[in-house]
Amino acid sequence: MSTAPARLHPLVLTAIIVTILAWASAFIVIRGTGPHFTGGALALGRLAVGAVLLGIVVLAGRRWVRPTAREWLLIVIYGVAWFGAYNVALNIAEHTLDAGTTAMIVGVGPILIALGAGLFLGEGIPKWLAIGAAVAFVGVVLIGVGTGAAFGDGVGVFWAIVSAVTYAIGVLAQKPAIKRLPNAQVTWLGATIGMVACLPFTGELITGLAEAPLPAILGVVYLGAVPTALAFSTWAYALSRMPAGQLGVTTYVVPPLVIIFGFLIFGEVPAVLAIAGGVVCLVGVALSRRRARIPVSAETMAE
Repeated sequence: MSTAPARLHPLVLTAIIVTILAWASAFIVIRGTGPHFTGGALALGRLAVGAVLLGIVVLAGRRWVRPTAREWLLIVIYGVAWFGAYNVALNIAEHTLDAGTTAMIVGVGPILIALGAGLFLGEGIPKWLAIGAAVAFVGVVLIGVGTGAAFGDGVGVFWAIVSAVTYAIGVLAQKPAIKRLPNAQVTWLGATIGMVACLPFTGELITGLAEAPLPAILGVVYLGAVPTALAFSTWAYALSRMPAGQLGVTTYVVPPLVIIFGFLIFGEVPAVLAIAGGVVCLVGVALSRRRARIPVSAETMAE
């Protein structure tokens, strides 16, 4: 017989759902807001809003744990890689690639997370996690093919790959940091460090805010409040309560959601193959939650 899959606590499941929906919406908002800002300016504006909101949460909680030197190093890597470099690269990528294609390429991130967590965090690479990751990756490839994704623009593809790599690096640095430190504290420090790393784009942000229409400015605020402050908090909550590899695989649901949002907002009609890819993604996520069979000995059966 097989062991029952570990059931997620309702709060953890809710946190995962909120995170996925918020991050999927970010691809759409970036697409609509991006033309009015440079990649660096949009990242700085988003992180400024997010850092302020997260700071309020940390101050309200009044719980501060002093990080060790190693934890500070992890937090700096986490902030620069995920909040800083990831956002800049993602914004630049969506200047030349559509949201669905970008989401599909960033979808390789969970595979890097699962492998990195197995190699560097001691989580191992369970058979069903590997199978689920592979199946889900096939799904995102089908989405790309089904939507007619054009990979001829090497610049956009390059920056999308950079965002996937920095996303994985950020998660792998965040996981050990939140073992002892409060989630809210680590998330706020990461957002603040990422914002500081993006300060060289201050001039571009000021110019963008002066010239951008109100909806675009509101888009920057939304990106800072929801996909950054809220979603990174719910992600940290879930990450502190489950393996990084398994949580990372759940984000394979994001690409099909981006396709759906693109259809609802921009009127883009997903191809049949893209829909099939979304289903395959969901199957991969389900497979990743399975557990290997445990042999039943004669003594156990006798009991």
